[in-house]
Amino acid sequence: MKMSIQRTAGSLLSVLAIAGALAACSSQQAEKPGDPAPGKSEGQTTTITFWHGTTDTEKDGLDKIMKAFNEQNPDIKVEATYIAQQGQGQNEKLLAAIAGGNPPDVAFFDRFEIGSWAARGSLTDLTDRANADNIDSFDYYPFAKDEATYKDRLYGLPMDTDSRLLFYNKDQFKEVGLDPENPPKTIKELEEAAEKLTKKEGRRFERIGFIPWYDQGWIYTWGWSFGGDFYDKNSGKVTAEDPQVVESLQWMVDFAKKYNIEDVAAFTDSAGSAAENPFLTGQLSMTVSGPWRTSGIKLYKPDLNYGVAPIPTPTGDNFTTWAGGWSFIIPKGAKNEDAAWEFIKFAAGKEGQKIYSETTGNLASIKSVNDELHKDDPIMKPFKDILPNAHHRPVISAGSLLWNELARARDMAIHEKGTPQELLEAVSKKVNDEINK
Repeated sequence: MKMSIQRTAGSLLSVLAIAGALAACSSQQAEKPGDPAPGKSEGQTTTITFWHGTTDTEKDGLDKIMKAFNEQNPDIKVEATYIAQQGQGQNEKLLAAIAGGNPPDVAFFDRFEIGSWAARGSLTDLTDRANADNIDSFDYYPFAKDEATYKDRLYGLPMDTDSRLLFYNKDQFKEVGLDPENPPKTIKELEEAAEKLTKKEGRRFERIGFIPWYDQGWIYTWGWSFGGDFYDKNSGKVTAEDPQVVESLQWMVDFAKKYNIEDVAAFTDSAGSAAENPFLTGQLSMTVSGPWRTSGIKLYKPDLNYGVAPIPTPTGDNFTTWAGGWSFIIPKGAKNEDAAWEFIKFAAGKEGQKIYSETTGNLASIKSVNDELHKDDPIMKPFKDILPNAHHRPVISAGSLLWNELARARDMAIHEKGTPQELLEAVSKKVNDEINK
């Protein structure tokens, strides 16, 4: 699964507020006596509308799920519509539909956004339905269900997921005398390996061993690996200035100083994507990335001799990761909630997730599905095995703002435009102020 990593709050918050208000009014409008139930045809088939923004294999996976569901539920017909999404946090068409009182019955939705949308009344609360149908028996990873939950109420059913690991080039490890079957476990070992692997001519990197902030090197990645946290659920406060988070950012700053941030920036600015990704071309020996990176390797560099391992920690144990993914939600004001629930329960259940994972190669948010599909894959198995230790980003009304401010703090810190302590304290203040509005 390719993760879109740019988060924007923009006009989302104000539009969501309008959407919640209008949807609430719309849902209270009474139907006229004798009117047919919404979505019902003469043959008593309920047609539900389903919006998604997927293409390629992800679309194929959803198509197969809909086909299987329609075959097993002849009284419900799912009609899918592709709605282009400009990026997470920019679901303008869905927002407009909710605001206008005419949303789809189901939407494929980034779990990361559930907190902000639920906070403004734009999603249907699924808690009672989930309890009645014993959703806990679906075997979801705790982080996935928690990410779909806002203030102890469930607003989505988790679908696929991912995790992050250290990718490393085994041939380059051999070249410099490192054991390709014993990748770095501690931060110190990571630093030592990076130094041995780096080749530099003057100010130009011929090859760089590692760049902490490249690819999935977010503050979330390293803050959790250093043992920190970003949110205190008891107080409801963002805690970006947690000492271990500050320590992780200071480590990135020190790395930037050692290798000269301007020289590293010149390298990353010229780095390509897809087949020209520096890890695939051999210009970057190690990187933190997700399972979607394996698809590119299979397509563009199938002979690459590489391995994956847990992200190093200061102590060489207590390995962790963080995960995101998609979900199915029922927008507030949907006309066919009962039929929509039956569909998302199937799609996000074991049968639906198995169909989707087999088609896309994505990890499921259901443990038993992953155990069945990825038990023998030497690359995918480590991504699966780390999931019980995965974190999820805080489910808060200002989740996109927190993402953006953390990214900004990281970039300012490595360019020495503020100390990690000062920058992270400012992040917490800004986001907490927004939450308290």
